Amino acid sequence: MQQDRQEQTKAELQEGLSTFQEGLSPAEAVAVLALLEEHEEPLLSHSVAFAEHLERELRELEEANLHAILSSEQQLAQLMGALDEALAEVGRLEQSLQVCEELLGAVRHRMDHIHQESSLLQRLASNRSRLMDEILLLTTQLQLSREHCAALSRADLSSPAAIAACTAAAQALSSCMELPIQPCYRKLQAVAEQLILFETLKQNFESSFISHITNIFELQGNSQVPAPGGTVAAPGHRPHHEELLPFTPLMAWLRSSNPALFWDLPKVYSQNLGRLYEREIRALFEQAKISLSGRRKGSLQETWEKPAGSRRPRWSLPRSRDSQEDAVARGSMSRVLEQVLGELQPLCTSEQQFLQEFFCLGCGSVELEVRGSATKAGEPTATQENPPCSKSQSQPEEATTQLLSEIFSCLEPELRAFLDVCSKAQPLGCLQVLVALSDSVLGTWGPSSAPSSSFLHSLLGNVLLLAKSNLNKCIGTLCKELEEAKPASRTRGGILPCVSRFQELVALSEEMFQTCQRRGELDRAQLRLASSVLSSISSLSSANLKVNTDMVMMENFHHIHNFLCQRSIPCLEGKKREAKQRCREHMEKYISTYVGQPLERLKHFFEGVKARLAQGVKEEELSFQLAYSKQELRKVIEKYPGKEVKRALESLYRTMHKHLSPEENLLPVVWQAMEQGFIRQYREFEELIQRCYAGAGIALDFTMEDLLSYFNSITMANM
Repeated sequence: MQQDRQEQTKAELQEGLSTFQEGLSPAEAVAVLALLEEHEEPLLSHSVAFAEHLERELRELEEANLHAILSSEQQLAQLMGALDEALAEVGRLEQSLQVCEELLGAVRHRMDHIHQESSLLQRLASNRSRLMDEILLLTTQLQLSREHCAALSRADLSSPAAIAACTAAAQALSSCMELPIQPCYRKLQAVAEQLILFETLKQNFESSFISHITNIFELQGNSQVPAPGGTVAAPGHRPHHEELLPFTPLMAWLRSSNPALFWDLPKVYSQNLGRLYEREIRALFEQAKISLSGRRKGSLQETWEKPAGSRRPRWSLPRSRDSQEDAVARGSMSRVLEQVLGELQPLCTSEQQFLQEFFCLGCGSVELEVRGSATKAGEPTATQENPPCSKSQSQPEEATTQLLSEIFSCLEPELRAFLDVCSKAQPLGCLQVLVALSDSVLGTWGPSSAPSSSFLHSLLGNVLLLAKSNLNKCIGTLCKELEEAKPASRTRGGILPCVSRFQELVALSEEMFQTCQRRGELDRAQLRLASSVLSSISSLSSANLKVNTDMVMMENFHHIHNFLCQRSIPCLEGKKREAKQRCREHMEKYISTYVGQPLERLKHFFEGVKARLAQGVKEEELSFQLAYSKQELRKVIEKYPGKEVKRALESLYRTMHKHLSPEENLLPVVWQAMEQGFIRQYREFEELIQRCYAGAGIALDFTMEDLLSYFNSITMANM
């Protein structure tokens, strides 16, 4: 019973403890549980005693706390006094801070006022400085000296000193007019009057300067051409250039100040100086024609107006009796051509250099007409839009070339006419003209001569193309003549006229091209001529020849081969080999034609034998045929004893000697080839006898040793 009561009491305590724990914090709950564990056994069974025990401990703690409070009352009083003093000190500090804040507010107000006054003073000083700069700009830099105004007003350009003074005044005027001025300043009366004065001075001086330069251009254009002194020479223009070069700075000033007026001056210059150059160039070529003909001016026209029948054809080759005269004439024409072209180069080069310097046709200049038209239309010019050197380098060259083409407008027609006269003056004159032009063009393109883009370069290039075209026409005519050339009626052989003409042409062209640095045109021309002459030889007809055609072809091909070997022309090496091959072919044909004449019946007999063998007749059965029996063979052999064969060979030698020309000396060569062919024929006859008539005791009446002795004796007898 007692045990059950204890368990019930314990359960109640646990329930009460769980209920009590709901109002405790976790730390308090842990402390309570620790206390219960400490007093579990003795006290839990007596709750009353346990409660009393707890009450006692609580009283003891309260007493201890009360004693601690009573003991610390003095310290609390001291702490409260210290807090009161601190509050009083905080009040005093607040009052001091308020006073300081009032003082700082006054100082701040005064400093702001001082800063505003300082900013106003700085702005005032800056405005005063800027105003002084603008006043100095308007009063000093926008002012032209009296000397400069007087120089521009007088516009005296009669002496170098006066020109220098005008140049300095014009440059000073440009500096004043190019001064950057605010638009509002132009409304000031003084500034407006000064700008009007500058513009008036500028316009008046421009008018005077342009009038002066135009008068100089007209006077130079109307100058008289010096009388010819008997030599091919063009008068120099150095005095004219030296007269104008002092005005170069003023031309540059005019170009920058008024491009519209400036770009009209080159046109005026080209119109006036073009007339002078036209007269000088025509006089130059007229004197050249007189020197070319070797006659006076009055007879020159007659030289080229002779009836067509009294002169040789234009492309014809010189006759042998005229070769010396033609050589002298060619030398004279070469010198005249060299003199003419030599005079044109310094003439054009000096004029080109003067134009580039005087008209400022350098970096930044543009094509004349485009520039002039754009300026007249009021459009901005390239110089105004872009800085110098912004344009391509080709534009100054085009401007210079265009101006030169206007000045020398008559040069190309006159040069073409003169070169046409030279082409007609001598046989193959077009070839000599081509050589002279090629040398001149190569010289012009050289590093020490005029620039590669010069006007003379373009002109000579165009004329050179014309000379090449004329040469092609000339060579075409000659090739046609060579191909259509026919030997005279019943010609006895020898060297054909077309071969002689080809030889003379090649020799003449090589002589003309000795000094030429390029052989392209000559090589092509020689190849065409060589092909034509070889074709002409190959097309020979026996109807016009009294001798064997193969012999004539052989002789002419041999002549061409020897000639080309002597000349050693690289471009004709192929034609040389072709001529040699054709010579060999026609020699073989000629030998095959005449080698059977001394033994003609034997040749026919054995040709029949070979024909029967080719038809399938057996060699041992051939002698049983009636036409080719042993008896028939003996009859044929009896007709050709040794003496008869020797006489036939002597007759053949005389025929060959009659046919072949002595100049080529081909008789020993052909005779030796004939000997070899005759020996081959003899061996062939012997072989056929051995094959088809074996054991019949048949043999030719002469042996190989006899045949060799015949040829040797004939050769020795005609040495």
